[in-house]
Amino acid sequence: MGLIAMSERDLQRIEILSKVIAGRMTLVSAAHVLALSERQVRRLLERIRPTGAASIRHKAIGRPSNNRISDGVRDYAVTLVRERYADFGPTLATEKLTERDGLRVSRETVRGWMSEAGLWLSRKQRRTFHQPRLRREAYGELVQIDGSEHRWFEDRGPPCSLLVFVDDATGKLMQLRFVRSESAFTYFEALELYLKRHGAPVAFYSDKHSVFRVAKKDAKGGQGMTQFGRALCELNIEILCANSSQAKGRVERMNRTLQDRLVKELRLAGICDMKTGNAFLPGFIEHYNARFAIVPARSDDLHRPMNLALDRLNEILCKREQRYVGSQLTFSFERQRIMLEESEVTRGLAGRYVETYAYADGRLDVRWKGHSLPYRVFDKDQRVTHAAITENKRLGDVLAYIKERQEQQWEPVVKTNSEKKGYVRRARGPGRRKDFMNDPVVIARREKALSRLDAAE
Repeated sequence: MGLIAMSERDLQRIEILSKVIAGRMTLVSAAHVLALSERQVRRLLERIRPTGAASIRHKAIGRPSNNRISDGVRDYAVTLVRERYADFGPTLATEKLTERDGLRVSRETVRGWMSEAGLWLSRKQRRTFHQPRLRREAYGELVQIDGSEHRWFEDRGPPCSLLVFVDDATGKLMQLRFVRSESAFTYFEALELYLKRHGAPVAFYSDKHSVFRVAKKDAKGGQGMTQFGRALCELNIEILCANSSQAKGRVERMNRTLQDRLVKELRLAGICDMKTGNAFLPGFIEHYNARFAIVPARSDDLHRPMNLALDRLNEILCKREQRYVGSQLTFSFERQRIMLEESEVTRGLAGRYVETYAYADGRLDVRWKGHSLPYRVFDKDQRVTHAAITENKRLGDVLAYIKERQEQQWEPVVKTNSEKKGYVRRARGPGRRKDFMNDPVVIARREKALSRLDAAE
C-alpha cells in the first residue's frame, strides 16, 4: 500500500538504495544518480533498513498544511460572497473582501471556494457551443454582407473598410468594395454594383448595424426601417439580421481569410489607395471563386433581373426623408438651413412636409408631390455636432473628417485692447523725433516744395 501511494521520485530512490544495500552500486554512484549528497544518501539508508521502503515517503504526506486556512474562515468568506458578492467575479470579490470585510485571501483561493460553492463557473464551463447551420441550397437565395475595418494597405495607406458580399450556398465572393467607413451611401454604391452584375437575390443576411436595423423600437420618426432597408423594400429584397456573429459565420470567416490573403495580394501588386484597390478587386474575386467556390445543392439561380431605369434606381438608392417647412419657407437638413425659392408652388408649402433626396455625390433634391423645388443653402460650414453619438464602425471616418476640417481653418487672430480701440504706436522716445516723416505738416511742406521745383523746370 505504501509503494502504491509513492511518487516516481520516491520509487526511483528505493530502487537505487536497494542496489546500494545489495552491493551492486557504490554510495558515490548513488549520490550522483539521485543528485544528493553522500551524507543524505547515508541518512536514507539508515531510515530504510529498519522500517522498510515506506519510510522514504515524506512525513507530511496526508496531513493538513501548517499554512492551511481554517474551515471557519473559509465558511465565513463563502457566506459573505454568497450574501453580498454573488454576482461578482473572483478578482472583484477578493478586492471587496479585503476593503469592506478585512478578510485578506488570495484571488485564486477565493476562485476555488466560489467554484466549489457553485458561485463561479470556469471559462471552460461557461463556454457555449453554436450548432453549425447547413448551407442554403440554391445560388442567390441568401447573401451574407458585412464590413471589415482593417489596415488593408498596411503602412502604405490609411486604414479603411471592405464591404464583403458572400453567397451562402456556394461561398462565392459576390462583391467587394473599399470604402472609408460603413454607411448607407457606401452600401448603396456596393448594392448598385451588385444588382447590375448579378441581379436581385432573395434576401441579405447582416449584423445589427444601424445601417440595416433601427435600434430604437419606439422611434417616433421614419417608417420603422433604415434607409438601406427602405431601398431593399422597394427593390423587393428582404433583409435579415443575425442575432450573433456566429450565425453569419461564413462572412466572418471570409473577413479573416481576406485580411490574410487579400492584404498580401495588394502588397505584391503595390496598391496603396482605395481607388486602385477597387479596380484590382474584380480580378481577385474571379480568381478566388475559381479556386474555392463550391457547387450548390440545387442548380437554380434565384437572382432576379433588375428591369429598372438608371434614374429610377438612383432615386431608390439614396437617402429620402421628409422635412417640415416653416413659415419662412425654410427647413433644416444636415445642420444646414434650406430656404425654398418663392413661387406659386412654394407659397402654399408653409406648415407642410417636403421630401428630400440626398445622393452619394452630395446632390440634394427637394420635391413636393414629385416636382423638384428650387432652393438656397445657408450655414455652409459643416462640422460634427459637439458630443454627437458616433458608432464604433464610423469613428475612424468621423475623426478623419474632423482632422481635415481643423487643418482647413485659420488660426484665430487675438487682438489686444489697444489694437481693438485703434491705437497706433508711434516711434517716440528721448531725443529728436523719429516719426517726423509721417507728420502731416512735414508731408504738406514736402509736396509744396516738389510742386515749386516742377514749376521752375
